[in-house]
Amino acid sequence: MNRQKLLARISINPNICFGKPCIRGHRIWVSLILDFLASGMTIAELIEEYPQLQVDDIYACIAYGAEMSRDRYIDIPLEQSA
Repeated sequence: MNRQKLLARISINPNICFGKPCIRGHRIWVSLILDFLASGMTIAELIEEYPQLQVDDIYACIAYGAEMSRDRYIDIPLEQSA
């Protein structure tokens, strides 16, 4: 599935979940899925936890995160050499 089709699975509506990006048709925040993946949860575990989701929904969250990182940066402290 290409990037545009994946991103079409993400919804932003100011009247749903405070306008936070969610998986279309669900009230599951993209950031929640990305946090779970970052903590080591697998896609299979996510689908088990949220059976209403599809694998492409998880990939859509990753694609959305990638798009956001192209335009926005988070300040991360530089590692000090010893």
